[in-house]
Amino acid sequence: MTFKLATPLCAVFIATTAALALPLASSFSPALATVNDDGVIKVKSVYGFDETIARLKDDIGKKGIKFFLAVDQSQLGASAGIKLSPSTLLIFGNPPLGIQFLTSNPDSGLDWPVRLLVRKDSNGQVWAVYTDFAWIAKRHGITDREAQFKMASDVIASITSSVASK
Repeated sequence: MTFKLATPLCAVFIATTAALALPLASSFSPALATVNDDGVIKVKSVYGFDETIARLKDDIGKKGIKFFLAVDQSQLGASAGIKLSPSTLLIFGNPPLGIQFLTSNPDSGLDWPVRLLVRKDSNGQVWAVYTDFAWIAKRHGITDREAQFKMASDVIASITSSVASK
């Protein structure tokens, strides 16, 4: 399978991302995460809420991934008069990689760019939560992007491993 990249810089970015992600992701321990039947992966953070967000954003930036937005859901709740435990949705991605999924199935835009939820549970434990990319592929019936889904999975595992241990 071949695909055309928008610029030579995109090719360098993708190769660099893969080179950085694969060694880091291989050190990611599945024992640090849980995967539900609905494709939700939960990674327990060893840091507090704000530090978890800061570390994730820092790691995203260090990998050269574009950070789009942080949505403070607990602040949205407060503005609606609803108390919500700390919860922030981080939205980021690598357009040269992520847009390929949309070319396979435009409805996969529901899941791109990447969303990573940081939340604190009622016991004070902080979690980094995201949707498994294999589950996303199955959801949208995408069968022609296996290598890209693997790369995305390796990168998100690497990013979340940055808060799973000190």
